[in-house]
Amino acid sequence: MNSLFIAMLRVGIAGAILLGLFGQIIVIPTTAADEVDLFPPYAPFAAPYVTVAIIGVACVQVVLGAMWMLLTMVERDAIFTPRAFRWVDTIIGASLVATLLAVGVTGHLALAEIPSPGDGDDVIGALGATIVATAVGASFAMLVAIMRGLLQKATSLQTEMAEVV
Repeated sequence: MNSLFIAMLRVGIAGAILLGLFGQIIVIPTTAADEVDLFPPYAPFAAPYVTVAIIGVACVQVVLGAMWMLLTMVERDAIFTPRAFRWVDTIIGASLVATLLAVGVTGHLALAEIPSPGDGDDVIGALGATIVATAVGASFAMLVAIMRGLLQKATSLQTEMAEVV
């Protein structure tokens, strides 16, 4: 893979991780506080939802870190080694954790009596968003699991070829 392309990907990964940190430290807590100021009955939900959101962003950052390591392995032409599975498994695990968080939020929004300043459309919209997030997270985890199987097959084929040669 072209080293310029790898460098551009690393810049993108670093930027995404820094953007996530900004979101975790500034955006998420500030937005929650603003919502509680606008509608005080949201106060009991602020801390748990902020915590879940921060952990969700951390899961994305873990995935990005694992992708950085896989890029390093590609650059060194060492992607078809057993070490790569550790990083792929990290991506699968982090995406499953984020998906389970989304499932929990979906369940809470669906089953809990959450006050709404209007006609409840905001809660329905949030429920729809968490359903989509759950589906996307599960799909991503399944896709990476399938790609892991392909990596495993390619690794075993490369090992066989190295033995033959």
